Amino acid sequence: MTLAEVAEALVKGCREGREREGLKALYAPDAVSVEAEATPGAGRETAGLVGIEGKHDWWDANFEVTGGEVSGPYLHAPDRFAVIFSMQGRPKAGGEPFSMQEVALYTVSGGRIVREEFFAAPRSG
Repeated sequence: MTLAEVAEALVKGCREGREREGLKALYAPDAVSVEAEATPGAGRETAGLVGIEGKHDWWDANFEVTGGEVSGPYLHAPDRFAVIFSMQGRPKAGGEPFSMQEVALYTVSGGRIVREEFFAAPRSG
């Protein structure tokens, strides 16, 4: 797949709630994911598709997404693209609803995503 094809497929899958399918179809088995902040019990960096799937499991177990928008992709040839995620949700264990926005930068090699990096907007309050 080309850079544009990978980027469009990722964004389409996110908009349609098919992120899990995208992991298997678009990511390299040894892809690396880097969060803006440490994930509880996992740190900031996760290596390998199994670990990235585990991050999704953790998120799904702890949060409910109540709304959001996916903007992009924004291409940076030859091998990168960015996506802006805006999301509203709430913790499943109770707590205040939240809104968040982050930019994700993806690196593509051999037609697969090999690295994703998330940049979070500063939290106020």
